[in-house]
Amino acid sequence: MITSGKGKHKIWLKNYKIGKDKVYFLGGGEKSHIGGIIISEPNKKLKVIKLENHYDYIVLKMIAEKIYKRYNTKFIVTGGIHIDNASKEDIDKIIDNCRRITECI
Repeated sequence: MITSGKGKHKIWLKNYKIGKDKVYFLGGGEKSHIGGIIISEPNKKLKVIKLENHYDYIVLKMIAEKIYKRYNTKFIVTGGIHIDNASKEDIDKIIDNCRRITECI
């Protein structure tokens, strides 16, 4: 598991192998949830599934693009981060922590 940040801005990324494939779960904030899904197959464009009223696909895609470049396998990235009444500063800290996680992939 990779983590970045503290308190309500703490983000985590876990991965699991399913045969040769991988599943990544991103969570954090005050309430982890599923806000989007990114599906990847080698040599194909990423498939982005955005769930209604969620913007998690933005950071999920950032992470998926890094995984796509590094590994030649099928994978899914899913999850979500929630902070009640998040301010712009909260959102900026979450995005920065997601970038830090991406650097560790």
